[in-house]
Amino acid sequence: MLGLEIRVQVSQYVQDRIAALRVNAASEAAAASSAECPQNAHYQNVSIVRANAMKFLPNYFAKHSLSSLFFLFPDPHFKSRKHKARIISPTLLAEYAYALRPGGIVYTITDVKDLHDWMRSHLEAFPLFTYVDEETLRAEGKGPIIDAVFTSTEEGKKVERNKGDKWLACFRRIQVERQ
Repeated sequence: MLGLEIRVQVSQYVQDRIAALRVNAASEAAAASSAECPQNAHYQNVSIVRANAMKFLPNYFAKHSLSSLFFLFPDPHFKSRKHKARIISPTLLAEYAYALRPGGIVYTITDVKDLHDWMRSHLEAFPLFTYVDEETLRAEGKGPIIDAVFTSTEEGKKVERNKGDKWLACFRRIQVERQ
């Protein structure tokens, strides 16, 4: 799992959290002297890169190389003149479709209803994505992923503490046969 984040403070925070998780997992494994798992195996498949995903995503990922994309509580850019800076747009959806393999899932969640409606309408209008309801994804065994999307981010925890609403929308990358 690789996170792309443009903000220095956020990427540093995530990098520090990953390092702490690795240290804690290694010390727990050493204490349990687990023979099943090498000591440093936990959290070795997760990292963060400080980069502008809106500009450089295709430089990091080959065509159809990703199975999931997550847009968790993105900046809503409330002012109309700033809507072009939103992480979901027709141009960017083409890049996401390029990197996401057919059958892959785009997960979006926000606590801003207007942003949810924006993201959902743009994804529904894009020909390579189709809406997938939460029940279908849970039936496919993706329940733990959806649960994590709702509860595992700092922003998600803050919304939970404040008793706010969260809006989830998921879309599957479809295969289009060329004629």
